This record gives sequence, C-alpha cells and structure tokens, in this order.
Amino acid sequence: MPKLLFLDTETTGNEKKDYLCQIAYSIEGARKMALFKPPLTIPPGASAVHHITNKMVAEKPPFQFSFEYDELKKLLHDEDVIFVAHNALFDIGMLEKEGLKVPRFICTLRIARHLDPEEKIESYRLQFLRYLLDIDIEAAAHDALGDVLVLEKLFERLHKKMVENAGGSEELAILEMMDISSRPVLIKTFKFGKHNGKKVEEVAKIDRGYLEWLLAQKLEKEEDDEDWIYTLKYYLGKL
Repeated sequence: MPKLLFLDTETTGNEKKDYLCQIAYSIEGARKMALFKPPLTIPPGASAVHHITNKMVAEKPPFQFSFEYDELKKLLHDEDVIFVAHNALFDIGMLEKEGLKVPRFICTLRIARHLDPEEKIESYRLQFLRYLLDIDIEAAAHDALGDVLVLEKLFERLHKKMVENAGGSEELAILEMMDISSRPVLIKTFKFGKHNGKKVEEVAKIDRGYLEWLLAQKLEKEEDDEDWIYTLKYYLGKL
C-alpha cells in the first residue's frame, strides 16, 4: 500500500479569491493541525461555519512561512504518497494557490458517487456520509482535524468496497480510485431545485432551458463545480 496523506482545509470562503486559514492532515497515523493568517479577513459567514475568527489567527504565520507548508511540500513530492480528501478539487485548489502541487490524489466524494450508481444516497457530503454509514468517532464537524478523522474512516469503507470490486487486489483498487477521482462524474439525478428527484436526462427533454440556465449559473460562479458543469454540458450536447 502507498502512504496515504489525508487532508482537510478550513478557509475564508469557497470562491477563487479565498484562502485557507486552517489545515489538518494525517499520514501513517501521525496527525497535525494548525491555524494560519490568511491574506484576507475571515468574513463572519465563514467563521459561523468553522468558528475560526480573525483574532485567533492574528498572531499566526502565513501558511507559506510555516513548518506545515514545508512538510506538505516534501510529502507531496514523495512518489509513494497519495493525497486523499473529500471534494478533493477544492482542497487541491487551495493548496495550489499557495504554490503546492498535488500530483496524485483520491477524492472520496467521487468514489462515493461511483459506488452508488443508482444514486440512492441523498447527499455525498462528508458529515452526511458519516452518519449514513454510522461511522462512530469523536470528531467535531466543520473542524479540519475532525473532518480528517471522519475522512480516514470513510476512506476505509470505500476502499474495502473497491477492493472487493477489484477481485481482492488492494493495488488495483487504489489505481482505480485514482482514475475515478481524476475525471468528472456524470450526475444522473437532481437532488435540489424545482426538478428535485427527476433524472437529468428527463429534464433535458422537458425543460432544456433550465439546464441552460443552471449551466450559466455554474460557469459564472467562482467556486469549482466540475461534476455539474460536465453533467450539464453532456446532457446539452456541448462536450
């Protein structure tokens, strides 16, 4: 098995202008968490989610001048290390903004979607999956270290299922998880909005204008939503 680097960030927001203000990661059982002073003021809306305030980070170093930055840079350059995160593209984007490249990764959100081809699961958010799968662990939600603890357990569940699907081969399972994580997922069912519960393919036939509108909204937003953009373009015949 390769060395798995589980990581989560808390940030000033979820747009391209935002930066991380907390990071937690674990590798081979060793866990670390630290706060950093971002180049932006942490807005009240973000603090309401993760409870990190500007006062808490006032005396902290910028991420790029921290021990954690240097350690992560070394780990990510190690060919034996695979980065693991939930909705990995978001955390990767935050790290790349700071100058850290992530060459190999597994996204547990995309793996969860892959293992639910009939889309029976209501939500693929980390904390929803935590309680759906009855992951019994002491971990605070919307806290970087708490999310890493849940992420580790969620990965165990997903990896076990992928190994079964790979005929018992852990190596093949990891390779497939990386492959699945590297490409957009085709979403089949709406779980929000006026077409909640309907198949996207069906909506493309009866309300194409809605898909056009939603695609425009996704493209205008600064936050990454690669899976939905890919899905909408697919059903609109724009790929």
